[in-house]
Amino acid sequence: MLRGKNILLGVGGGIAAYRTAELARLLIKQGAEVRCVMTRSACEFITPLSFQALTGEKVHTELFDLTSEQAMGHIQLARWADAIIIAPATAGVISRLAHGIADDLLSTIMLVAKIPVLLAPAMNPSMWHADATRANVISLKQRGMAFIGPTCGELACGESGAGRLSEPSAIISDLLSLLTNKQLVGERWVINAGPTIEAWDEVRTLSNRATGTLGALLASQTAMMGADVTLIAGPGTPLSHPSVKRVDVESAAEMLTACQSAGQGAQVFIGTAAVSDFRFAQRSKGKIKRGDTHLMQVELLANPDIIAEIAHLEKRPVKVIAFAAEAKNHTKNARIKLLKKGVDAVIANDISNMGAAKGGGWFLSHEHEIKLNSGSKQMLAEAIIDQIIGLDI
Repeated sequence: MLRGKNILLGVGGGIAAYRTAELARLLIKQGAEVRCVMTRSACEFITPLSFQALTGEKVHTELFDLTSEQAMGHIQLARWADAIIIAPATAGVISRLAHGIADDLLSTIMLVAKIPVLLAPAMNPSMWHADATRANVISLKQRGMAFIGPTCGELACGESGAGRLSEPSAIISDLLSLLTNKQLVGERWVINAGPTIEAWDEVRTLSNRATGTLGALLASQTAMMGADVTLIAGPGTPLSHPSVKRVDVESAAEMLTACQSAGQGAQVFIGTAAVSDFRFAQRSKGKIKRGDTHLMQVELLANPDIIAEIAHLEKRPVKVIAFAAEAKNHTKNARIKLLKKGVDAVIANDISNMGAAKGGGWFLSHEHEIKLNSGSKQMLAEAIIDQIIGLDI
């Protein structure tokens, strides 16, 4: 999700610096190119060699390192980066930034940086709640710098309270939000995702292979673009961006109720969920015994068609987007679904994509048919969102 992005990682001098190494690893895993700047105090807690091994890049520590200045001086570092993260942002780092003190490489870079900045504080709770620190944080926020945390919990010093460094995954989520175009601010999107489960007895169920990955990615991406997003999540659907409102459901009936409630008057509804077409006519208590029988017959009833129900709500979403997982005749079958369900567009994909790491397909509206090239599901999610935004209703 950070492919092609240059991230400058500033490391302050605190015991939480060892957790910044995990943050560097996750940034690289997300596709970012990472360069580190460490304060002298940070080098007392973790060695520059650790970050060099993780990033494959020289770690910058000194303002007056002539070799570094020739290759990548502080001005060039600030211009190279797309964003800056400082973790841990200690009370000392926050104070120097607030007062414009440029007495080391990191604070000097910050004076000239004109890019998004995310500060992740970590310190003793009494330091975080100190009047001077609070005033410094307010000052930096007024200048447009973003903060995440600190979170509450037990600290290395043995005390508890607000002072723990935020989880590296949460820091990356906030970074992604900072770097994402906010063109969906003011819009409300509803997405369902994952499988549904129909119980036969208290042990056995009827379900499918869907994972909910694409739906969760769509929810995260639209949330980062500023939308108010509700995710109706079937069992096993991955977690998404922290700002996404998540409603966990199990059966098709539960999903229908949640979708009808959330979908009223939304700008967009996307039905990615692989809803069970049938449920058991009778649900048994306890566990059905096999016995000596070699043939078991059960009666199934059709579940409601959720996407059709949403398309015919009294306060219908402006755009209703369906999915069609097909084994063959993908676009032909999707075109039939487009007309039959009363939706505005259908994304057709192959059943082999269910549970796979990659995906592709076709985006069909009443006027257009567009091929969605195969790639990562994150890339597919971004391509789908682009098509939905451009859909003229």
